Amino acid sequence: MTGEGRDLQELEEYGDEAYFDRRREGPRVFDSALLREPSSVLKARKPLVFSRHDSVTDAMRLMQAEHRGCVLITYDGTPSSPLTGIFTERDVLFRIVDRGRNPATLPLGDVMTPDPERALLNEPVGAVLHMMSVGGFRHIPVVDEERRPAFVVSVKDVVQFLVDAFPREILNLAGIRRPQRERDGA
Repeated sequence: MTGEGRDLQELEEYGDEAYFDRRREGPRVFDSALLREPSSVLKARKPLVFSRHDSVTDAMRLMQAEHRGCVLITYDGTPSSPLTGIFTERDVLFRIVDRGRNPATLPLGDVMTPDPERALLNEPVGAVLHMMSVGGFRHIPVVDEERRPAFVVSVKDVVQFLVDAFPREILNLAGIRRPQRERDGA
């Protein structure tokens, strides 16, 4: 029976007193246990990995092809060696374009962020979100105990995790319905 049919049935059975006294279900309250979930519950993808000697152009092309906002830099350019840096779309803007540098002649080591903030495997989602918020980061590398990259968490991954936890509440917010547009650019 639908909600409206159930309401009418209660009104007929118990009179208007019971109908108006009945406690209505409110919106679901944010459950802080979600923030204690390990970061591995996020739908993050495997990192794109390069060495500090690889070209910026190669990294940018792969970032564009894979629709990613960053690549990770390790000692030997493989995920089996420790993380040494991160190169993001912000680096493209502020360290290359803004300074008039030619990406074809630059190695990643010249424009990466060395020794970036990172989370350990299974660190809580809340800790990762805190790092992003305090540091102003859109991406956090997640590494194992030996600092080898396991995956990258993006702000989008965290938002999707929360949307998945509260789909009805988020997708049915009154007055917030907006037509979906085609993605264009970043």
